[in-house]
Amino acid sequence: MRVSDLDRVSAWLTLPDLVERYGERLSTVRRWLDDRELIGIRRGEHKALAVPAEFLDETGPLPALRGTFTVLADGGMSDEEIIAWLFAADPTLPVDGAPIDAIRAGHKTEVRRRAMEAAF
Repeated sequence: MRVSDLDRVSAWLTLPDLVERYGERLSTVRRWLDDRELIGIRRGEHKALAVPAEFLDETGPLPALRGTFTVLADGGMSDEEIIAWLFAADPTLPVDGAPIDAIRAGHKTEVRRRAMEAAF
């Protein structure tokens, strides 16, 4: 896993972007982060907290990610390392792309198994 895998993120959303996109209050968006339904890193000129757009669907945070975040964090990974791991290309997955693509395609269990191996 390399931080350069962060370059694979198609779009980053700041907290105000999330508020606007989902029509939620800022406190709700912050709770998503506090509850680890989402993770983000500080990026850009103003070091605004941002999350990868792939972590969300039309209703909000992808439920399948929360457990994966927990497994990787319990293994000692920082949020930046977790995001990089989720976006690192892996040709051995059941779908083309990276672990985030496999999660979005419904392969949460396979990704979590690999997360446990990577984290410990």
